[in-house]
Amino acid sequence: MALGPAGISSDAPSGEPPDTDEDPRVLLFMRPGRDRDLVAEALGDRFRVDSTTDAAAFDSAFDCCVLDAEAFERVGSAIGPRRERAAPAFLPFVLLAGGDARKATEGAWDRVDDVVELPVRKRALRARIGNLVDRRRTSLRLADRERRLAATVEELRQKERAMDEAPVGISLAEPGTGNNPLTYVNEEFERLTGYGPEILGKDCRFLQGEDTDPETTAAIREAIDDERPVSVDVLNYRASGQKFWNRLTVAPIRDENGDVIRFVGFQTDITDRKIRERRLEVMGRVLNHNLRNKMNLIEGYTELLRSDPAEEQRRKALDVIGETTDDLMRIAEAVRKIDHTLSSPESDDAGVSLRDRLSELLSQMTDQYPDAAFHLSLPDDDPLEVSVVGLQTAIEEGVENAVKHNDAPEPTVWIRAERGAEGWIEIEIEDDGPGIPEHETHVLERGETSLKHADRLGIWLMYWVVSKAGGEFSVDSSETGGTVLRISVPAQP
Repeated sequence: MALGPAGISSDAPSGEPPDTDEDPRVLLFMRPGRDRDLVAEALGDRFRVDSTTDAAAFDSAFDCCVLDAEAFERVGSAIGPRRERAAPAFLPFVLLAGGDARKATEGAWDRVDDVVELPVRKRALRARIGNLVDRRRTSLRLADRERRLAATVEELRQKERAMDEAPVGISLAEPGTGNNPLTYVNEEFERLTGYGPEILGKDCRFLQGEDTDPETTAAIREAIDDERPVSVDVLNYRASGQKFWNRLTVAPIRDENGDVIRFVGFQTDITDRKIRERRLEVMGRVLNHNLRNKMNLIEGYTELLRSDPAEEQRRKALDVIGETTDDLMRIAEAVRKIDHTLSSPESDDAGVSLRDRLSELLSQMTDQYPDAAFHLSLPDDDPLEVSVVGLQTAIEEGVENAVKHNDAPEPTVWIRAERGAEGWIEIEIEDDGPGIPEHETHVLERGETSLKHADRLGIWLMYWVVSKAGGEFSVDSSETGGTVLRISVPAQP
C-alpha cells in the first residue's frame, strides 16, 4: 500500500502541536504477504494503518511502527535516530518475530519497545499495540503542554525583560487599604529614584517630601481608592534627597473577573520640561511688563523732543531715553545669559573644583569692583568637586548682584562653601546691602502675576540652576538690611 501525506505529530517538520483527536496511525513496515494482511486486519478497526517497505517512510508521522524481522535487519539502525527526532515525545517500535526469525532478533530489545512472537491472537496484538499508542498519545499531550508552558515562560521573560529595560520607570504595587506595597520596580525606576530592591514591600509614598504638593498626592490617593487611572506632575525626592519633577501615571490591572490585582505606575523625569515651562512663563510676563513700560517711556520722551522743548528738557529727555535703552539691553543680556546657562550640556560643568572656581571668581570681582570687600570661606584641603550645570554662573550672578544693588561706598560680600549632608554642597552669599524686595523673592515659589514682576532676573537664574540640579534655594533679607542667598545642591546630580 502506498503511503499518503504524513499525519500531524510533535515531530512533524511543521512544528505544529499534535492533533490527538485524529485516529492513531500505525505504520506496518513489513514485506507484502499473509502476515502483513492479518496484522492490518487485526489493527484496522482501531487504528489508521499504512503499509510500506520504503525506508523513506521512517520520516513520516506515525504513532507506532510495526516491523517484521526482515525490515528490522534492514532499517533497525535507523530506529535510534528516528526516536531522537521525535523527542521529547515517546515514539514506539514493535518487532514481530516468529519461527526462524526469533534467533536473529535476540538483541532487538535494545532498539524496540516490544517483541511480539508469532503467532499471536488478534485481541492480544491490539492490546499490546494499543498500550504503546496510548503511551505515545499521553507523551504528545505532555510534550505539547511543556512546549506551551515554555512558550508562556519565554513570553513572560520577554515582557519582563522589556519592562526591565524600558526607558521609563515602571513599578507594580498590590492593592490595599491605605497602603499599596511595591512588588516590582524596573532598572529605570531604580536609576531615576536612587532606590533599589530594598523598597519592595513599601508604599511609593517614600518618594514624597516637604515640598510635594498635598493636593496632588490627594488626587493620586483618591484615584487609587476609586480604582481608576490617574496622571499627574508631582515633585518627588530621590534617595539622595535630590528633588525632581515626576510625570506619574498610575493605572489598575484587573483579572478576568474585573477585580484589581495590581496597580502599575509609570515614572518619567520631566524636571527640564517643568523648568522650561516656568522660564517661558516668567520671561513672557517679565519681558512683556518691562518692554511695554520702557517702550512707553521712550515713546513719551520722543514726543517731547518733537515738540521742541527748552534745552534743559531736551537734555533730560535724551538722558532718560539713553538710560531706558541701556536697561533694555541689560534685560536682553540677562535673557541671553539665562538661556545659555540652562541650555548648556551637562558635560560642560562635569567634575570641576568649586574651590578653584571660587578663588578665580574672587580675584575677578576684586578687579572689577575695587571699592568692594570680598571674603571667601572654604574648608581646608577639600577641592569641593561638583558637576552642577551653570553653578559657577549662578554664584557669579549672586555675588555681582550683591555689589551692584548696594549703594554703600564700600559694599561687603561674604562667600562661604562647605560640604553638607553626604554628597551635597552648601553655599552662602551674604551682603550688607539694602536687601531684596519681598515681592521679588516670593514670586520664586508663587509665580509671576500681572502685578508682581521680578526685575532681578539673576535671582531667577540662580533659582532655575539649583532647581535643575534638584537642590534647594532660599533668600533671606533682613528689614535692617543685608541678604543671605543659600544654595544647597548635590555634588553629582
